[in-house]
Amino acid sequence: MRIYSASDCQHWLQERNRTLPDATNGTPSIRFATQDHRAFAMASWIASHLTSNEPVLLWITEWGIWPSSENWHAYYALRQLSSDKRLLHEAPGHLFLNFEMNEFASILQLALLNGWGGYILSHSNAVNAFFSHDEYIEFFAESERHLVDIKANFKDQP
Repeated sequence: MRIYSASDCQHWLQERNRTLPDATNGTPSIRFATQDHRAFAMASWIASHLTSNEPVLLWITEWGIWPSSENWHAYYALRQLSSDKRLLHEAPGHLFLNFEMNEFASILQLALLNGWGGYILSHSNAVNAFFSHDEYIEFFAESERHLVDIKANFKDQP
């Protein structure tokens, strides 16, 4: 896991000639509620199915909205795996390589449980996601066909 500042995250996007996913630009998307009791299952599925065994950037953009739900100790304990000592507001990006999907799933699960929001940006750009402090996750895809597996896996979600 490599830790990125917000400007590093912007640079990562610019190098790939990309912008953050957005439903207003006509990109096919689908939204599901995030539920605390399913956070690990959701995070694990995303880590194993959405990444195409390629690097993924997890960019946390919302925190501090539900302070009583935030477990900072657990977050920084996981972040210590990278030996980075910066605070979340100093470096909110987390780049995971293809062999670090367990770490990605763990940080994503904690972000969902903490009531944070941010982006999951796949290297391939086939499918990306935005997760919100308002307890939903929205997947964005290059085409509808990329949403088929997501719809099938989360069909029981509200």
